[in-house]
Amino acid sequence: MDAHNKPNTPVLDSYWMPFTANRQFKAAPRLLASAEGMHYTSVDGRRILDGTAGLWCVNAGHGRRQIAAAVERQLTTMDFAPSFQMGHPIAFDFAERLAEIAPGPEGQKLDRVFFTGSGSESVDTALKIALAYQRSIGQGTRTRLIGRERGYHGVGFGGISVGGILNNRRVFPQLPGSDHLRHTHDLAKNAFVKGQPDHGADLADDLERLVALHGAETIAACIVEPVAGSTGVLIPPKGYLERLRAICDRHGILLIFDEVITGFGRLGAAFATDYFGVTPDLVTTAKGLTNGAIPMGAVFASRKVHDALMQGPEGQIELFHGYTYSGHPAACAAGIATLDIYRDEGLMTRAAELQEDWHEAMHSLKGLPHVIDIRTIGLIAGIELTSRDGAPGARAYEVFVDCFEKGLLIRVTGDIIAFSPPLIADKSHFGEIVSILGDALKRAK
Repeated sequence: MDAHNKPNTPVLDSYWMPFTANRQFKAAPRLLASAEGMHYTSVDGRRILDGTAGLWCVNAGHGRRQIAAAVERQLTTMDFAPSFQMGHPIAFDFAERLAEIAPGPEGQKLDRVFFTGSGSESVDTALKIALAYQRSIGQGTRTRLIGRERGYHGVGFGGISVGGILNNRRVFPQLPGSDHLRHTHDLAKNAFVKGQPDHGADLADDLERLVALHGAETIAACIVEPVAGSTGVLIPPKGYLERLRAICDRHGILLIFDEVITGFGRLGAAFATDYFGVTPDLVTTAKGLTNGAIPMGAVFASRKVHDALMQGPEGQIELFHGYTYSGHPAACAAGIATLDIYRDEGLMTRAAELQEDWHEAMHSLKGLPHVIDIRTIGLIAGIELTSRDGAPGARAYEVFVDCFEKGLLIRVTGDIIAFSPPLIADKSHFGEIVSILGDALKRAK
């Protein structure tokens, strides 16, 4: 009996799965039953090494009893409290804990925190904050939002408008006035690089081109992922983010970093903001915020942005925005417990300690069939394969299925394989990843 012919498979008809070829999956399902540490267990009892931290989110590894206990205590104390014109202590406690480690250098930390329910909600929240900020300082003509080709900023209408992955945009209308920088991926100049590539800082000048086209007085904000994850790990060229920051400053444009993936230790610092030494005005987060245990997101705002909205009559709602589950008590409990684990186990900086071994392991795959690029930074890797004629994405998908059957979970986007293992990983896990993936690449047609 193979991995896709399981006697205990549930009825699959009713669940409409997200970002999944439903008919293909239900014909040969891959089902996970439990998780602990670095591994999932499939419904047929096989151990699957988690090479992706779930979906970039389980940074501290699976099955953390400390988080489960904190959530249980909170649910039995108070399961829910309204978040509009009401509060509960744990949301304020969590915000204070986050403010202590907020992105940015001392004295410039983005230490004002708005809670959301997901990364998509965080992005749409940040975009709305940017628009509200510009209006509050008398720049109401600034309504245009700038994203980047191949960027992924969630699935809200704001996120898909500034996002630049075609399939996320193809079916749905976008907000008027959005525009895009070129992406930074340059295989000809930057293939097989460890860390930041040398070529491409000048691509940030695209923002100057859009200023010349639209007028700075129409542009509210520019949003980019410091490291673009969902599109296949695109690492910013040296000097690119610094140049983007300077152009935004020159033209009064807010800079937003989407750190839903890079936040909470993925690069070896608490945030990519700190890793690269470039401070935006707003940072979006989710995923590692609660170790994936309870859905939650958060937007970090600078004092400049926050305080500009704290004007007018005291009884006036300063930002007419929020969610039923903003600051959900159980999610806050999970988040505080997660921060405790990150602190006590040194996980915010562990990727920096592992980075050299990780880079060496991943780049050892150079020269295997179909591999045309390998790029690594922190505890992230992207391995790009040649596309099969007439069937883009098919080769990487087959490698994904092959790896799963052999005990490794990878992530694919098009013909790019992405890795982001939990931060508790060690060198032995890197060797296992390379062994299973290497064999799958050799078998790939």
